[in-house]
Parts: sequence; structure tokens; C-alpha cells
Amino acid sequence: MKNNQAFNEMMVHTPICTHKEPENVLVIGSVNDELKKEVEKHNLKNVEYGDTSLLTSKDEKNVDLIIFTDVNLDEMLLANIERVLKDDGVISFSTSSFSTDEQKLKDDLTLVGQNFWISMPYKFGHETAILASKKYHPTADIILQRSDLLVDLEYYSTEIHHASFVFPAAQYRALTGIAKR
Repeated sequence: MKNNQAFNEMMVHTPICTHKEPENVLVIGSVNDELKKEVEKHNLKNVEYGDTSLLTSKDEKNVDLIIFTDVNLDEMLLANIERVLKDDGVISFSTSSFSTDEQKLKDDLTLVGQNFWISMPYKFGHETAILASKKYHPTADIILQRSDLLVDLEYYSTEIHHASFVFPAAQYRALTGIAKR
């Protein structure tokens, strides 16, 4: 688990401010108290923290949002995600940056792109994550009434949310056809 405030805020607020009305949220992987504090700022109806076994205990099509903090996605995990995630569901997970491991980023985008209409990388600080959605676009559908009203933040803002999805021209071209924008 990354232990920095930019990671905590961006992994939590970016997907939560993208989904129109998240109620049932899973946070899977390592979680620290600071990340939990960021989740609590949203007053969500139902949040559960745990490992990937949470996915097997959930009813079908009952989860709105899944945040993976330090879990590597694979075909089996994606099948479990598909089973529990609602048709307008959103996931977000940490991945490798373009400059560190371009192929891993492309592989992760390709993997989630099989099941999601949108799969876009976003970067913040020295981190990269992917937001995948079945309905909501992370920049076109941002819920401003939520993102603009968050308080006591160190990194996240509505403007950072938008900017985190912008990549340099060469990287943008290299990801075209792989990232689903």
C-alpha cells in the first residue's frame, strides 16, 4: 500500500466523484487510516474493506464501485468483478506508469477494456492508476456537487481530477486504441 496523501485522495475521490450515486463500495487491498478518512468524507451507504475474497461473498450485480489499492488484476479476478459489479459500475486500480513499465500499463488497459466501455489511465504524483467504467466517463461525468465540496484535502481537486487524465502527446498516441476514452 502506498502511504502518501496524493495516493489516498486520488484512489478514493476520482472514482467516487465519477459515479453518479455510489452506494455499495468495496475497497480491496491494503488500507491505512488516512485512506479510510478519505472514503468517510463521502458518507456512503455501505463500504466494506478487505481482500479479494470479498468479491466471492457478494451477491450478483450488487456493487457500484470497487477500489483496488495494491491488487494485480487478472482474468479470474475480472470474472469475479464482472459478476458483482452493477451495469453502471466503476473500478479503479493502481498500475505501472508509462515510463516505468509501458507494457504492464497497456496489458492492464487491454484486460479491463474487454469488459468496460471506458478504461482510462490517470496519473498523480509519481503514481498511475486506471479507472474503468461501464457507463460514466471520468471527465465528462464528474459530479461537481461532490468534487467541488470536498474539504480538508492536500492534493485532490476538481481541476486535478480533470488534469490527471491528460498525458503527453507521445504517450497519448502510444495508448490510442488501447485506452478506451
